[in-house]
Amino acid sequence: MQKEAKKIIEFIIENGASYADIRIFTKDQKESIQVLNGEVEQLSQSLAAGYGIRVLYKGSWGFASHENFDNFLSTAKLALENAQSSSLYRQDEIKLAPKKIFKQNFNTQTEIDPFEVPIKEKIERLLFLEDKLKHSKFDYRGASLNLYKREIFYLDSEGAEINKNLLDVEAGLWANAFDSNSQKQSRSYYLPQDPNTSVGWENILSDTQFNHGDRLKNELLSLLEAPKCPEEVCDLILLPEMMALQTHETIGHALELDRILGYELSYAGGSHVSLQDFGKLTFGSNKLNARADGTVKNSPGSEGFDDDGVIGKNIPLIEKGLLVNAITSRQMITEANAKANKKIFSESGGANRAQSYYSLPIERMNNINIDPGNDGNLEDIIKNTKNGLLVEAPTSWSIGSNRENFHFACEIGWKIIDGKISHVVANPTYRGDSLPFWKSLDLVGNSESWQLQQVFYCGKGQPNQAMRLGHGVPVCRFKNVQVGK
Repeated sequence: MQKEAKKIIEFIIENGASYADIRIFTKDQKESIQVLNGEVEQLSQSLAAGYGIRVLYKGSWGFASHENFDNFLSTAKLALENAQSSSLYRQDEIKLAPKKIFKQNFNTQTEIDPFEVPIKEKIERLLFLEDKLKHSKFDYRGASLNLYKREIFYLDSEGAEINKNLLDVEAGLWANAFDSNSQKQSRSYYLPQDPNTSVGWENILSDTQFNHGDRLKNELLSLLEAPKCPEEVCDLILLPEMMALQTHETIGHALELDRILGYELSYAGGSHVSLQDFGKLTFGSNKLNARADGTVKNSPGSEGFDDDGVIGKNIPLIEKGLLVNAITSRQMITEANAKANKKIFSESGGANRAQSYYSLPIERMNNINIDPGNDGNLEDIIKNTKNGLLVEAPTSWSIGSNRENFHFACEIGWKIIDGKISHVVANPTYRGDSLPFWKSLDLVGNSESWQLQQVFYCGKGQPNQAMRLGHGVPVCRFKNVQVGK
């Protein structure tokens, strides 16, 4: 198949294209199990294979995909024809920035392949974990496991040849109940990853990583009797799940270069950031250091190489509060530099990714992380807070179309008074304008508080693509935030 792919690339170039690449998914395997109230609610498995061919002809893209490998040549011809047709109507010529060429393999670190574990054993483990959430006051309790395995061969006309074997493991626990005011309250927990271990069934067996039912049950029982979050301006402490959402929505999406250039306006929105802001805009306080890190281990955002064949990189986005870079691809940095009439971006950040072989790659977050700070662990930050609110786990979010403001609701909050947790509060919310909010960041937790959160359904593009990625974030405190409104 790889030999045939090379012949296809040669055919495309011989017929006038300036560039071509092929992504072959020899395996795209998925498995989903969900248990609910002690019974199996869902069990599904799928296995697919296919390929996508991308062609650049006279500055315009053409793309085609297929599942039948006997149609390699006809699919290549269709991709070439699509590029030729689009070149008749293009306005700006697409140019690709240079890249290093690799012939390399990349494999997710795994101890126990979950696809090799018997279905019965996986169901029994989920039922065991879900049973810890059982309580007469709860309406629903559940556990879920979603597994993704992909074997991908990438080849392009510049000489890159890359084999990737990728595994992602998504798992969750949750319980719901109605409080005395007939409002639904929920507690949930979704599997994070540890960059120092591995990705596999071993995480589901780990009590540290995933056995959190007793804690969730106790927190949900507390929520059923808890007072409503008060309306006030106070200090806000975000635990990792909420920090991941905050980072995702107001840093990650705001700094995707295609959004900054206006490509997502009709669907996902734009960005309040402009090309003139890089190197000048104070995005947050000097405590804020953010990066697009495609090298952090064990994250669904780390695939070794993006779908341009660019190796994963660790790119600083914000340094001591100053905006210095964006989430970029080979195409967009050349366009941005041309539009700005200066060199803003020196190389692709390796963030051009597609959902599957049938999707055209677009700029997507890989791992948008916040560096740990020097302000201690969670306990230390609480001790240093006189009047505050500690929150975790998003329930809803509303974000300005240009990521300029936001309003988030959380599952649970804890009121902090004079450096101690006073009590649980229900239905906590907070809001703010993005730049003032990040400028109010005054305490950043140390590496002990840092956690790699997984995101499995980030939507973007037309047709929509749901991408998997990660956010490594510490516990953080923000000053004088409006909560409970």
